[in-house]
Amino acid sequence: MFDAILLQFLNGLDKGGAYALIALGLTLVFGTLGVVNFAHGALFMLGAFCAVAFRQILTLETVTIDPTQLNPWGQPLEIRTPLVQGWFGDFGAVLVDWSVPVSILLAIPVMALLGIAFERGLIKHFYKRPHAEQILVTFGLAIVLQEIVKSVFGANPIPQPMPAALQGAADIGALIGLTPGVITYPLWRLVYFLFSLGIIGGVFAFLRFTTFGMVVRAGMADRETVGLLGINISRRFTFMFGLASVVAGLAGVMYTPLLPPNYHLGMDFLVLSFVVVVVGGMGSLPGAVAAGFLLGILQSFASMTEVKAIVPGIDQIIIYLVAVVILLVRPRGLLGRRGVMEA
Repeated sequence: MFDAILLQFLNGLDKGGAYALIALGLTLVFGTLGVVNFAHGALFMLGAFCAVAFRQILTLETVTIDPTQLNPWGQPLEIRTPLVQGWFGDFGAVLVDWSVPVSILLAIPVMALLGIAFERGLIKHFYKRPHAEQILVTFGLAIVLQEIVKSVFGANPIPQPMPAALQGAADIGALIGLTPGVITYPLWRLVYFLFSLGIIGGVFAFLRFTTFGMVVRAGMADRETVGLLGINISRRFTFMFGLASVVAGLAGVMYTPLLPPNYHLGMDFLVLSFVVVVVGGMGSLPGAVAAGFLLGILQSFASMTEVKAIVPGIDQIIIYLVAVVILLVRPRGLLGRRGVMEA
């Protein structure tokens, strides 16, 4: 039983990492711009398809005819070689193998530019509009992005292999002093959890220890006063929208080996991520992270066979039940500021 509990806890941390990263970006946008961004799940999806596009570029092939080898019909055999492998030899093969982590280098500038373009081209026109209008326009943007991805990449999921070196399992039992081999866990899931911690820590460090971040936090608390000091807070908030897009995109990139990307991936995570944000507290970055991991762990334990035997279907509704209870007791969420989502 201890083995099963530990494995479910690890599963919850892995899933919670994805929830926390998406919710962190959502909270950055709401806290700085006051915008309820229903297109944020689509940014997660676009990050995943950055990894897909990068691998497709790396695996473009050259076809040569080898007359010394014949197929079963007696015709010369076609030899297909990835371009990067032909150009760079063994290093090209390594690039193809590690295409998912390396695609981060593509995803960062692409997601930053997309985020800034969305904010400057569309979102800025809805800053002072009601939240209902913000939801409608960003949800419409999400649908447009979803259909564009569907037309380019097709409707079927596109599996992305993890690097061969990370396809095994870590011996968790040996690490905590148990019998070796008793508890093992997929290496890539551990990598994703550590990656999510690194991104979350980087964002918090940026906001806490840099002058830029301090100004942004001050602007989140009182935008007008910061503006009166002669600081162009709008430009800094545009940068934060780009940063939120990058965080969502990186979460999508690294999640591709765990869940093959498809065009509705963003919608699948969107509702859950908004529940996470509301439970943590609208505008609270620590609340978004804490709620992400908390709900991920609860959902993981609710998916255990023993639990579903007692309450069938509990894994599908546990997040929403917890959200209802927390909001009834504390309408502003776990760590939300007073006055936000609360009378």
